[in-house]
Amino acid sequence: MSEIQPHIFCKKGDIAKYVLLPGDPKRAELIASHFDEAKKIVEYRQFATYTGTFHGIPVSVTSTGIGCPAAAITVEELARVGAEVLIRVGTTGGLQENVDIGDIVIATAAIRTDGATRAYAPPEFPAVADLEVCRALIRAAGELGAKYHVGVIWTSDAFYAENPEAVRLWGGLGALSVEMEASAIFLLSHLRGLRAGAILAVDGNLVKGTKKGAFRPGEEKGELDRRVKRAIELETDIALRAIEILERGE
Repeated sequence: MSEIQPHIFCKKGDIAKYVLLPGDPKRAELIASHFDEAKKIVEYRQFATYTGTFHGIPVSVTSTGIGCPAAAITVEELARVGAEVLIRVGTTGGLQENVDIGDIVIATAAIRTDGATRAYAPPEFPAVADLEVCRALIRAAGELGAKYHVGVIWTSDAFYAENPEAVRLWGGLGALSVEMEASAIFLLSHLRGLRAGAILAVDGNLVKGTKKGAFRPGEEKGELDRRVKRAIELETDIALRAIEILERGE
């Protein structure tokens, strides 16, 4: 009998080749609702896993929780139970004026200011998404009519300590947005022989002073919430279409 992993509580046979990685367990349930059929495998701590099919392709979703330490644990354990392609499906705060709430960001690489990945590789080593996964996400985003941006993002450990100097530094260097898990997912996937990508819904813009859950003068918070919700639904559809492209070699 295959060994059950100590955190995600899954074993070989529970997980499909393709796995979507939201942070929130409730979002894992939402993503699973987009499958043709889905079975809840387990929910333990912040790790919720569902497995099913999408257009006949086996696919899973596992929530990582918040931050790189939890994301690293998730990737390590998924690698042990048969995952091959990981796509982070999450939210992000814009660092450029034109990366607006409700937009989509497809990450090509992540700036590693987190602490967890330094246990695996020196900071000079890049955290880079898989090229073919990126291409599939870009193609799918175009097919589904998304307003999307492609480029480098910043992974931070400290949601409440993203100070103006850091925002100016990384934004000034062209980083599109900031989030808290991608660098670990990219680096650990590389080290464990997996392929990884990330697609993110923009839920704030630090340049404009709107963090997650905030709203701008002259705009109703409810409308911004609706834009974020639509973007989260859209990024899920894009990720699933990208899996179809990868699996069928389109």
